[in-house]
Amino acid sequence: MSGYLTTHVLDTARGCPAQGLRIDLYRIDGDTRTHLITLTTNDDGRTDQQILPADQFATGTYELVFHAGAYLDAIGTPPEDPRFLDVIPLRFGMSEASHYHVPLLLSPFGYSTYRGS
Repeated sequence: MSGYLTTHVLDTARGCPAQGLRIDLYRIDGDTRTHLITLTTNDDGRTDQQILPADQFATGTYELVFHAGAYLDAIGTPPEDPRFLDVIPLRFGMSEASHYHVPLLLSPFGYSTYRGS
């Protein structure tokens, strides 16, 4: 089995998928942070492709960066200066070749994540 990475972003304040949220993926190697891909969530709060597909999968440390502030601005959430949540970095490790699903549950004032299935 080859590994791969997916996500799902849900807007818990509105009770719906977070459509149009930009996500960046970085590989972390010591002090080096290498950008791999930028994707945007679809109508279901998922990306149209795997974030890190099997043919590019490697174990190691990664960081998903969720651009929550831009999403909240786009859906008309009342602005703050500065916004409480703007950019949400999630750094995690992938130690074996399997499916890693890293969802984000988002509201204007909090978020949570976990390793899903």
